[in-house]
Amino acid sequence: MRIGSLFSGYGGLDMAVSSVLGGQVAWHVEYDKAPSRILAHHYPDVPNYGDVTAVDFTTIEPVDVLTGGYPCQPFSHAGMRKGTNDERHLWPHVLRAIREMGPRLAILENVRGHISLGFDVVLSDLASVGWSARWGVVRASDAGAPHQRARLFIVAYPDGGRRQQRDQGKRHVHVADSDGQRLSTDTDDAGCSEYGGAVADAAQHSAAQCSCRPTANASRERHGRGQDAGMVGRVGTSSDVIGRQASAPREVVSDRGAQGFDWGEYDPAIARWEQVLGRPAPAPTEPRADGVHRLSPRFTEWMMGLPDGHVTDPAIGISRTDQLKALGNGVVPQQAALALDVLLKGTPYDLRQGLATV
Repeated sequence: MRIGSLFSGYGGLDMAVSSVLGGQVAWHVEYDKAPSRILAHHYPDVPNYGDVTAVDFTTIEPVDVLTGGYPCQPFSHAGMRKGTNDERHLWPHVLRAIREMGPRLAILENVRGHISLGFDVVLSDLASVGWSARWGVVRASDAGAPHQRARLFIVAYPDGGRRQQRDQGKRHVHVADSDGQRLSTDTDDAGCSEYGGAVADAAQHSAAQCSCRPTANASRERHGRGQDAGMVGRVGTSSDVIGRQASAPREVVSDRGAQGFDWGEYDPAIARWEQVLGRPAPAPTEPRADGVHRLSPRFTEWMMGLPDGHVTDPAIGISRTDQLKALGNGVVPQQAALALDVLLKGTPYDLRQGLATV
């Protein structure tokens, strides 16, 4: 299976897709210099076509799956929220890639704020080329991470009458959001969702149909309150998305005190992520030349669920500022894998069942 990657960043979304569906990345389209260096370090033989606005998708290798974390700044609550009027609004080029290449599946990611700004345009554009979509908001903490980082994940596919008979007349499924709010799940006449049963939220879907195990919510330890009712269950082995064991060796936890860090109220959340990743948390800060401590990129990398050195390896040759920027713009692979498990499972376009089903 071939994967084409738009706005690749450090490759987090592609790592998740490869782990869930298999396959290899055929090419990247990444313009920024620092992420491009990261990709070149890890994918030395994979071409990077650079500027998405200049790529002729009819001339490059066709792919089965197209991925893309198209720029979030137009939709993020941390910005001006100019939406489609923002010069960084590059969704039209994602649509162009879909139209010109005709992949079997597109897997996309953006900030949660996109739902209320610009997402209607995305869905309308997909419908205009004969595609439908499923989407949902999943938090990193739903996959065990010690932070929430709620993100919108979208699975889009060519309509063309390929879906099962029970799906006729329905366009989209919306997974329950991270606060337990239903996102207007489309239903058939019997009041059942496209998951095939009436579900209150994605956690119930997972527990009832996928033998899931709900993960603890980091905010529960931090703030003394749980949001378990709204979280998405961890499906199957999505926590070992990049080849790690779902549970760490016992010594990973028993040796934590040797590092000399007192995580205080965050300790349960840190311990949980250590178990998922199979290695202890690195120091959260590092000293500057003047001795003042500042945030450690290695700790941020660990928080994002990446292998040690994936972004911070000195051989990559990017600055601390560029490391933190790349990490801040990236995708937690375990979180993305969880989203794919929930959105794909049991559907006729789940490529784990074979390309012939799509």
